[in-house]
Amino acid sequence: MLDGWLPQWSVRTHHRREAAASPRALWDAAGALRLDQTRTLGHLVRWRIHGTPHDLRFRDLLATYPFVVLDEGEDWSVSGLCGRIWTLHRDYPRLDGAEAFRRWAEPGTVRVLFAHWVEPAADGRAAIVSEARVAPTDRAAALRLRSLWVVVGVFERLIGAEPLALAAQQAERG
Repeated sequence: MLDGWLPQWSVRTHHRREAAASPRALWDAAGALRLDQTRTLGHLVRWRIHGTPHDLRFRDLLATYPFVVLDEGEDWSVSGLCGRIWTLHRDYPRLDGAEAFRRWAEPGTVRVLFAHWVEPAADGRAAIVSEARVAPTDRAAALRLRSLWVVVGVFERLIGAEPLALAAQQAERG
């Protein structure tokens, strides 16, 4: 699913959370999760992407500018965005689809890939997986990305896992 999107990347995050639920129930719970149901991640998204409604579902967020859906299936999706993620400006181009994402090469920027999927786990459980990859377009972008990651990377494990835990809890409650 992720092969070919970013063959060369500098940053990769990976989170996985199991739930005592079916893959379908877990995927539906994840799709219904809203920004305002998360503590840290929802606030960060709204601070970083000005004008984002607090009650926006994550599924809708990843399908709305500055993101673009690159590919999706019944129990998985891949979205992306491009730009200068280290600035405080909403410095993201509008991409008109997957091919624009693949071709993106603007100097001093990055391509960011977000993938989410569910898979069967042991004992009838399901797992939801979230992976992000960031690829700089050139050396200048790589240096800026490295500097940003020094600050953000230490918190990423806590922030990135938050929505998966909530989706698992909601799926288990039915």
